[in-house]
Amino acid sequence: MAGAVHGGIIGDANLLNLKEISISGLRKEVAGFLKKDETIVQAFQTVRDQVVFTNKRVFVVNVQGITGKKVSYFSYPYSKVQYFGIETAGVLDIDSELVLVFSNGAQVQFDFKSNVNIMEICSNISDYIL
Repeated sequence: MAGAVHGGIIGDANLLNLKEISISGLRKEVAGFLKKDETIVQAFQTVRDQVVFTNKRVFVVNVQGITGKKVSYFSYPYSKVQYFGIETAGVLDIDSELVLVFSNGAQVQFDFKSNVNIMEICSNISDYIL
């Protein structure tokens, strides 16, 4: 695919793959970034990073450094998504992937653990993009 990958959480190591978490498991500051009419649909986490799918965007919390005190926040509005694709888990490749491609050509990729229902994520995104 064309374009660069920005701000996503990428990794083949099982530690870096996203697993689903409850909304109560989100970092406290995430609520401060949400708009009044924005609701959380699904949330995922690696060891320290989090990805939040809302009804308006994908919101990424990227914890950096050894101490974890430096944190980056990325907001990817669905209104700017040109198209997206998924790759389901296979027999040897145990993770699944989501790639979002934006109108400026930038891409973001997320790798999920094999027990995450990637089709549900795809369906939720379709509800807001199409």
